[in-house]
Parts: sequence; C-alpha cells; structure tokens
Amino acid sequence: MDAKSVGVTIAKLRKKQKLTQSALAARLGVTDKAVSRWENGQGYPDVSLFPVLATLFGVSVDYLMTGDRRGIVIAGSMIADVVKNIREYPRQGMMAYMTGGTSISIGGCAANTSVNLAKIDPTLPISVMGRVGADENGRFIVSEMRRHGIAVDRITFSDAAPTSFCDVMSVPSGERTFFHQKGANAEFSPEDVDVATLSCDILHIGYVFLLDKFDAPDPEYGSVMARFLHKVQRAGIKTSIDMVSDSEADYGATLIPIFRYCDYVIVNEVECCTVWGIEPRRADGSLDRDAVKEAMRRTVEAGVRDRVIVHAKEACFVMTRNGDFTEVASLAIPPEDIKGSVGAGDAFCAGCLWGLLHHTPDKQLLEFASAAAACNLYAENSTDGMRGKNEIAEMAAGHKRLNLPK
Repeated sequence: MDAKSVGVTIAKLRKKQKLTQSALAARLGVTDKAVSRWENGQGYPDVSLFPVLATLFGVSVDYLMTGDRRGIVIAGSMIADVVKNIREYPRQGMMAYMTGGTSISIGGCAANTSVNLAKIDPTLPISVMGRVGADENGRFIVSEMRRHGIAVDRITFSDAAPTSFCDVMSVPSGERTFFHQKGANAEFSPEDVDVATLSCDILHIGYVFLLDKFDAPDPEYGSVMARFLHKVQRAGIKTSIDMVSDSEADYGATLIPIFRYCDYVIVNEVECCTVWGIEPRRADGSLDRDAVKEAMRRTVEAGVRDRVIVHAKEACFVMTRNGDFTEVASLAIPPEDIKGSVGAGDAFCAGCLWGLLHHTPDKQLLEFASAAAACNLYAENSTDGMRGKNEIAEMAAGHKRLNLPK
C-alpha cells in the first residue's frame, strides 16, 4: 500500500459517487483539506476510516488499500482504413491497377492495438480513449471495439470534425503507403482524459505525430504529451508510446522531451533511428543492427524508465534501462502467404503489451510479439489475422525464423 495509489483510488470512487471533496469530508467527519491531501498522495486516512470508506463506496477494504490496477488503457488515434490492393506503386503521373476489392476496417493505434489485445486475450480488461466524428465511420469503429468486449465509454465524439480516415495502398510484398486525413484525432487532447479515474497497469498512447493537441509544444515539459505522461506516471500507471513514420516531422524536437516520461517505447527501426539522425539500413538495404542498437541506447539514455522495443521486417530488439540487449529474428513467412501488412506494427505492439503486463522475459516477449505480428500478415486488414495467445505461443515456438547475418 502506498499513499499515492490509495489517493488515486479514493478520488476515482468519490467521483464515481458524484461526491465533492467537501461532501465526502462531511460524511467522514474530517476536513476537506484532509480529503485533498489523501487524493494528492500526501497521507493516508486514519485506519478507522477504511471500513467506513469501503462501506460508503461499496468496495472492500483490500480494494481501497491496493486498488485494482489490472489491464490496460489504449489511447490515441482511431481511423477508418480504406485498404486498396495494387499490383505496384506507380511513379508520379502514372496509373496502377488494383487487385481485388476495396475493404474498410478499423485503423490507428487505439483501435488496432486494443482489438488485437482483445483477440490475444479476451479475459484482459481493456479500455480505449480517443475521439471520432459523429458519423458512420465513427459509429463503425466504436461498434467494432464494443463487439470485442472493449470498454468504449471514454471515447468522445466531435461535432465539427469527421472521423479520421486513411487510404491504404498495399502491394503484394506487404509494403503499404498511406494517405491520411487527421479529422477528429487532431481534436483529442489531455482535457479528454480524467487521469484520476483511470484504473490500469499501463496506459499506451499513439500515434505521436497524428495527435495535434498532444504534439503541441509545452513551455515547461517540451511537449503537451510529455506533461500528460508525467501526470499519468504520478498516478502510479506505467506509460507506453508508439509513433507513426512521418517524413515531415522533427523527430528529435518532438520525442526527446517525451522519453523521460515513458516506461516503454515501442517503435520501428526507422522511427527510433531518425530521432538521432542515424541511418538504420546500409546502402544495399540490409538492416544495420549496430545502428539500431546505438539508437536504442541513446533513447534509453534520454530517460526511458524500463524498456525500448524496436521492430523491423528482419528482427526485433529490446534494450532495458540497465543496457541489457536482446534480439530475435522474425518468423520466416513464405511471400506467397502474405496477404498484407497493414497494422503489423500495432499487432507487434499488442504482443509486447501483453508480454509486459505478464512480466514475460525479454526473449520470450520478442518471440511472442513477432509471432503476433506475423499473424497480421495473413489478412489484408489490421486485425483479422490476429489469433489467441495459446496459438501465438505455439507459432512462436514452432515456426521457422529468418537467419540473421553475424
């Protein structure tokens, strides 16, 4: 039991009962300043008050003392992905032929990662936060997440902006190009999140560079996202971020202030290396693992509290706060079996988050997450290929992996 966690629990339950601090103080026979101190983690209620509080809130004394920080909250971008399969990406001014039909599916960090997690482990408590338009695409995204048992009561609706959408051009190799309309995602802000009422182990948010209100500069913290993550950490919740590859973004200026308030950073090799001006690939296109390792080391030194996790087509990597480095080769999926790779990064991220929640050792975590990402390749959209945790674990243990050069 610690004062901060007890205070967060009291504040959450008080607000759920629609009580002010003064009203709660009156019922307990204490001052409102005493309640304020508890909720700010500056002290405990007297031991005699715990049974009274438990009765008032309809919970156990054990709950008050330990809280219920199970599960995960996924926050950030929610997108309607319009996936179009093409034979090859054309040069400017040229025409490309489509193969098959056009499909609409959920996309974005909050939507993809939460649904993938729900499919990996239907028993895991998952809540999603973000903003959609009051339109057909917004209703579709919400209904899809609700269908998978995800709590959607923290999603807000915009009256002014449409639901964000993305035209996704996917070629047979699995590579894809995105044409994105930010829409309601650009309105989602820290004001939409009541941190005091969150009850979870991890809050994962993404994508950095697609959330205008969070990406905005902050005079004290460097960015609004950094200030927000600090507030979440003060509530006793671990923080995790993901980002989107953006050729026009200033990676260093945006991300370095954020890293010190992250417990986990889960990104691809290009994103991690671009922050530090490092090229992740050699002239022949092969992955420069030493370059990736150096970028991860710098990211850890920028203040990440626990782990930096990086994924690439060929392999994935973990570096811990104390510098321990682990790498695992990707699964060898026959090219003819690949239907697409839209959302493969989110599938990998979902696998990582499941492993982190269950304190999985780094090698097994990467094996599991890479298998989760491989599941994604068997479907054209971002979530249909995902499987349950037992099947993913079997796939991770029994499937052939790529041979990495020394």
